[in-house]
Amino acid sequence: MPRAAPRPARSSSAAAVLLLHGEERFLVDERARATLKDWTADLVSDFGLETLDGTGLTPARLRDAVVQAPFLDPHRVVYVRNVNPARAEGLAAALDLVPPTTRLLVTVAGRLGATNKLAKAIGAAGGKAEEMPRLVRRALSDWATKRAVEEHGLTPAIAAQVVRVSPADLTVIDSELGKIAAYKASGAKVTNEVVAELLAGGREDEIFRLNDHVLPHPTAHAFELARNLVRSGVAPTLIAWRMARHIAIVLEVKARQGRGESLQVVQQEMAEHPFVVQKAFDVAQQSSEARLEDALKKIRDYEWEVKSGQVDADLGLDVLLARL
Repeated sequence: MPRAAPRPARSSSAAAVLLLHGEERFLVDERARATLKDWTADLVSDFGLETLDGTGLTPARLRDAVVQAPFLDPHRVVYVRNVNPARAEGLAAALDLVPPTTRLLVTVAGRLGATNKLAKAIGAAGGKAEEMPRLVRRALSDWATKRAVEEHGLTPAIAAQVVRVSPADLTVIDSELGKIAAYKASGAKVTNEVVAELLAGGREDEIFRLNDHVLPHPTAHAFELARNLVRSGVAPTLIAWRMARHIAIVLEVKARQGRGESLQVVQQEMAEHPFVVQKAFDVAQQSSEARLEDALKKIRDYEWEVKSGQVDADLGLDVLLARL
């Protein structure tokens, strides 16, 4: 009996099949964004990228997307995001044929075992699976230090301070580092005391409640909360900066709403904690872009008036809230 002809070797482009999973959701999402940026660099049309939500995705729908030939582009990129770990094995049958012209990225909202059928199917298709395990203790501190220095231009000491007072959640830690970096970029001096106030341990609950009462227009409770914060020792200009930061987040969410993005998509794309994004999403629906931009301008005016000595910082904060 003649021997069967060997299967042709897969090209390097055919090996562009990647499965990302693990308990560290922040790292999964970050790796996915970097991969998509690389894979879509050569695309020349909007038809080259197809994004599929893992919720409710059927094997038939996935197979149709995977085997489809590119139209105007040199290859197609199929991105399957947030597959439920319990439903992952059901998608394995869709990957029996991954053409060399398709680059497939799959992210799973959790960890898959080594014997999972989807992970095996990815390997059989010439791809690989990468697990992002949860970072703890030294690994968490090392990640925060590298993130602070390389991404935010901050010192290892600040990174250590953030890790000490923050939950062991990379999204929260990165958001706190970004908050401090933004404050530093404003030209203000970053001291240990300022960092303590900016972090979640620095009266975050009171400031969060204040922001709840600032938009769409400040309530009487906003004035009371602001005065209490000042009496407790928080600098009025820092309070104003935190309000500006909150309004800027709402403004970004408002822009995303205008592009038709859902709450789930916005939470996935933004670095802030999902609960913060949800609150901003609700407020953005009640505020216009013009109103939010005007609020930011008024806060900038207040900060300039304080720095130039035109107004007292404490009394000026009341005036600012009245203007808002």
